[in-house]
Amino acid sequence: MSTAAYREESIFIPYRETDRLHLKRFCGNENGAVVFLLHGSIENGRIFYSRSGKGLAPFLAAEGYDVYVADLRGRGESTPPLGRKSAHGLTESIKEEIPFFLHEIKKIRGDVPMHWMAHSWGGILLLCYAARNPDKLPLSMVCFGTKRRIRISGWKKFWMVDVNYNYLFRFVTSLYGYVNVKFFRAGSDNETEKTYRQTYQWVVHDEWKDEDGFDYSRALKKIKLPPILFMAASHDEVLGHHSDVKLLMEELEQPDEEFYLTGKAHGNLHNYDHITLLTHPDAPKDHFPVAVKWMKDHST
Repeated sequence: MSTAAYREESIFIPYRETDRLHLKRFCGNENGAVVFLLHGSIENGRIFYSRSGKGLAPFLAAEGYDVYVADLRGRGESTPPLGRKSAHGLTESIKEEIPFFLHEIKKIRGDVPMHWMAHSWGGILLLCYAARNPDKLPLSMVCFGTKRRIRISGWKKFWMVDVNYNYLFRFVTSLYGYVNVKFFRAGSDNETEKTYRQTYQWVVHDEWKDEDGFDYSRALKKIKLPPILFMAASHDEVLGHHSDVKLLMEELEQPDEEFYLTGKAHGNLHNYDHITLLTHPDAPKDHFPVAVKWMKDHST
């Protein structure tokens, strides 16, 4: 890993008169290649960095990249936090927030090519944005633990998805008006009722449509996406199981897809899970360089 210095800053962007969206920048080179990072469900941008300077974003900055980490509306340091009156969902994240972040990055760096990286459901949101904006694609994508449907079985899946996500989350939403996962420590950040409802529909059903009828699965099959590296963890037993990651790859039917499974049996230092795939202290010297190589191999 490079030990090059980088600087970091928080950029707060006024949004819809009442909100501020947070974009965290880790800049290793003012003229370096741009990387946009997007978090997944019931989390925020902190999945990519820690207060001690560890994580994917600082690693990429130290390698000379200009890195931007988003906090979707009401998450992380974006304000105000989600509450009972928060009515937005996946549709707004795809059609409004993601393009808003990308526009802000272009205001800073100009209309330069960029790379996208995402954790878990963040990869689905970026794919949806790509489906609606096939003329605004990045040079490459790297998705960590990203699946669209969950088709594995077992007691952990039954407990985490069928019981917790379906029934417990629904009950909590009826009490608070939003998914207050912080209350019972089921995730890093809360979600709106609409986000929860839409996510559940896409996870359990084969159909992948938005509320306006836009068919993402059909649209993505009609365009050529940039090269995508799908990275999974051998001990990710539910939220990004390698079989469900491959199921998404099959659904996309893209020619430039590659699958990378981490784990001791595959030559890695550890058997990572859904979260430690990004947060483990050894990730920078283990599989993060694989992501960097992917970007370098697809830089034009």
